[in-house]
Amino acid sequence: MSRQRPLVIVTRRLPEAIEARLMELFDARLNPTDTPMSKSDLIEAVKEAHVLVPTVTDRIDSAVLAHANPELRLIANFGNGVDNVDVDTAYKRGITVTNTPDVLTEDTADMTMALVLAVARRLVEGEQVARSGEWTGWSPTSMLGHRIHGKRLGILGMGRIGTAVARRARGFGLAIHYHNRNRVHAQIEEELEATYWDSLDQMLARMDIVTVNCPHTPATYHLLSARRLKVLRPHAYVINTSRGEVIDELALTRMLRSRELAGAGLDVFEHEPAINPKLRDLPNVVLLPHMGSATLEGRVDMGEKVLINIKTFVDGHRPPDRVLPAQA
Repeated sequence: MSRQRPLVIVTRRLPEAIEARLMELFDARLNPTDTPMSKSDLIEAVKEAHVLVPTVTDRIDSAVLAHANPELRLIANFGNGVDNVDVDTAYKRGITVTNTPDVLTEDTADMTMALVLAVARRLVEGEQVARSGEWTGWSPTSMLGHRIHGKRLGILGMGRIGTAVARRARGFGLAIHYHNRNRVHAQIEEELEATYWDSLDQMLARMDIVTVNCPHTPATYHLLSARRLKVLRPHAYVINTSRGEVIDELALTRMLRSRELAGAGLDVFEHEPAINPKLRDLPNVVLLPHMGSATLEGRVDMGEKVLINIKTFVDGHRPPDRVLPAQA
């Protein structure tokens, strides 16, 4: 890439400190309105940009990349996941892709535990009662939820976030179980008193709460399928702060409506920002607008990683958070 200030096109508003630094270092074109770019907007952006900074909601697929100008050499994704970017096509076109790993772990783990508590203890329903003006006072049988202490927590995906969830859950007295592509180190298992399940089906059949903490990949699409959801016991709760595509949302909605599952806490959705209206109507579901990583500290840390990746690449070095396609 040329040593001159590259044209960096940013698709959404970023924290002010990050935008200011982008303007200082590069020829940066920002998005002051924060209006999501359409597909045609993204095509126009890749026709001009030397560096594109998309977010997790921007689909940088092969149809968009087909229009990329020859000088587009870096896609610095503002996000931990890169399922919004066709990494294979980018790699074939000589475009480096980076992400922002390791900065959202604690925030997402916090939100996972918040949803566990909110669903089991019916916090949203209680808050609505308190605001309604119709609360008549304490009752021995009013707003009864369920204790989480002593329950079994099944973690689907024992990476950084899953491990952080497990550490928090231990503090609440939950028994830790997990299913992962690879078994974690014995020292971590010992520290967390975690039980590994090679069979996801066998784990699901025995859990009181299941949290989804694995990334969305072709291999994890609908990993919690209709069949697997049926394996769960009727009193179980499902929590998802990862990606909506990991769960068959229609099947989940049907089972929640029929009380085949006790409840769910969802921060992500299969077709977001669209949410199934039937899901929105359910009292036993806590719905959040994809805010698991929404802390100022986390967003600034993400931006700092984007800056480092761009600056390192422009200076002719391999960026620290390069993402390679599976076959590379």
